[in-house]
This record gives sequence, structure tokens and C-alpha cells, in this order.
Amino acid sequence: MSGRFDLHPPALPPSCDDLRREVRAFLAEEAAAGRIAVGRQTWTTWDRGFSERCGARGYIAMTWPRDYGGHERSALERFVVLEELLAGGAPLGAHWISDRQSGPQILRNGSAALKQRILPAIAAGRCGFAIGMSEPDSGSDLSSIRTRAERHGAGWRINGRKLWSTNAHHADYMILLARTSPAEKNRHAGLSQFVVDLRLPGLTVRPIQLTNGIHEFNEVLLEDVEVDADALLGGEGEGWRLVTEELAFERSGPDRFLSTFGLLRLAVDALAGQDDANATQEIGRLVVRLMSVRQMSLAIAGLLDRGQSPAASAALMKEIGTTLEQEIPEVVRRLVAVVPRLDGTPLQHALADAILFSPAFSLRGGTREILKGIVARELGLR
Repeated sequence: MSGRFDLHPPALPPSCDDLRREVRAFLAEEAAAGRIAVGRQTWTTWDRGFSERCGARGYIAMTWPRDYGGHERSALERFVVLEELLAGGAPLGAHWISDRQSGPQILRNGSAALKQRILPAIAAGRCGFAIGMSEPDSGSDLSSIRTRAERHGAGWRINGRKLWSTNAHHADYMILLARTSPAEKNRHAGLSQFVVDLRLPGLTVRPIQLTNGIHEFNEVLLEDVEVDADALLGGEGEGWRLVTEELAFERSGPDRFLSTFGLLRLAVDALAGQDDANATQEIGRLVVRLMSVRQMSLAIAGLLDRGQSPAASAALMKEIGTTLEQEIPEVVRRLVAVVPRLDGTPLQHALADAILFSPAFSLRGGTREILKGIVARELGLR
């Protein structure tokens, strides 16, 4: 394909209507119990108790085989559950990365022993993962990573440093990208991925404090960390293929356009009843764009459901979704007379939260420059 993206959102099956009502009722119960705050960060907020309740209801590992704790439902049904949880402000951090990308990686490329040991725990909401891709001197150029894994006995010994690992201080495991052989003309050759227990000797997690005092990001140091042979995902040297697959999952979901949806909800409530044509027009533009990017995300969910790997489409969707997420707080600041305060009203807190977090939206999952490069190659522009 050259010059266009063919993305056609599939029709949602009738089962999705009942599922949507079920999730909304669950969220209403959680909100009544004071466990949900609309407008806060959702998929990075760690609450293992909430994740375990999601697991008990079948909202994690929805598409996985029952042999590993899954529920063998469609990717479209999973999409509906995710967008309802995100739009409702649910704290999903304890299982989000595990369910979104780490579990599917293990399901596709892990050993039988690794699958049996980890996947049922993820499905139950009791096992959290962090991402070990970025490094201090690599940025989005993952081919330049310096973390190395060398054969040691029957397993591997890993040395290196990872950066911006969300919730690594809470998580149980990390999927880590390391170089297992020297770089060649093809810089992406010689990379491999490993499942690393974050409690192993020689591994240190250091906090990276955000300007609002929140601790979500971390630096992870590995000094002679030893892992078993079955920690290797896929085959040696297949790391880049696995990363590409993983990023398609990471870049295409509703979390890439709903990060500031809670703020938009609160702003619409604050503007209700006002006769302001400009506000109506601006909010209308945001809603139209939101629905458009949702259709793109839904179409990619359909492709993933059919076993395809739409890497370039996912990159395009992530770029468009991120732009929208970052624009919402700027529009709210123009339209609503509210001062952002972390210790203020729900709207004040949501606006402060969005302003502080939104610069990171265009970094996580790949910078704009990287994403545009992927899209340009797909369109035959470079």
C-alpha cells in the first residue's frame, strides 16, 4: 500500500451494548465507594485492589485463551471495556501494561513455563509489568541501546540502565530490550527481549519525581542480573520484531486519545447552561475529532483481532490522538474561568493534572519525529 491508509471501523457486535452497560454499572459502584476521581490520570494510577476486581469480572485478558486465565472474547468487546474504564476515570495502572502489551507478548512468544507462571496472575489482576525500552542516551532510537545480555550458564546475565519505566517501583516484572550481539549494518539486528523479575539481586529501581510530586517514572539499574533461559522471548536476535509488534498494541488503543477526556467532561459540565456560541463551537470541534480518532482506533482493533500488525496505522493514530489529548487542556483554559490547582475542586485538579502530564503524551510510545517517520515510510515518502 502506498499513499493512503485503509482503515474501516468494524461494526460492534450486539454483545457490546450489554457489556457497556455492565461496565458503567461497575464504575458507578466504584465511584459511590469513593474509589474513582474523574479527571485524574487513569491508566498510570496504581490500585491493585481495583485491578483484582477487574480480573474477577473478566475485564483483563479478555481475548486470551481460557487455559491461561483468559475469556476468549473479541478485541472489539475488549475495546468497549477499555474505553468505558478510561472514560470513567478508573485507576488501571496495576494491570494496564500487563494486559495491553506484556501479556500478549508472552502469549505469542514466551515459553510454556513462562505462560503458565505469569499469564493467569495477570488475568487475575495480581501481576503488574513495567516497560524496559528507553535508555538515557537512546531516546526513541532503540537500536542504539547499551543494555547488554550475555549468555551465562544455562541463562543470561544482564547489565545496563533503563529510564522512564512507569510504575517499575510497584510492578512485579519488566519486559526488557537488550543487545545480545554487536550492532551490524542493520542496527536493529542483535536485539532481544527478556522477562525480568524486578525483585532479582543486582536490580535497583530509582524514583524520578515529577514536578507535581507524583512518583510514576523510574530509572532501573541492572548489575549482573541473572535470568533463566526461559526469560528470553521469541528467539535470540528477534527483539526488534517483538518491539514492533508490542508498539502496535501500545500506540493504537483508547488510552492514546482519552487521557484528558475526564477534564473535557468536567469542562462541559461547567459550561452547561451558558449561552456561549464560541464555547459550543470549540467543544464541538473537540468532540468531532475525538469521534474520528476513536473510529481509527476501533479500526485498528479490528485489524489486531484478525491477527494483523498495523504498525504504521497505529503510529498515525497515536500521533493524532496525542495532539488531541494535548489540545484539550489548552481549550479548557480558554473557555472556563478556572485556576489549575492540585488541591482544588475536581475541575481545578483535572486541569492542573492535564497541564503537568500532557508534555509527556508526545514522548510515551514514541516521539512525534519517530511516528512521522514510520508514517512517511508507509506512504512511500522516504
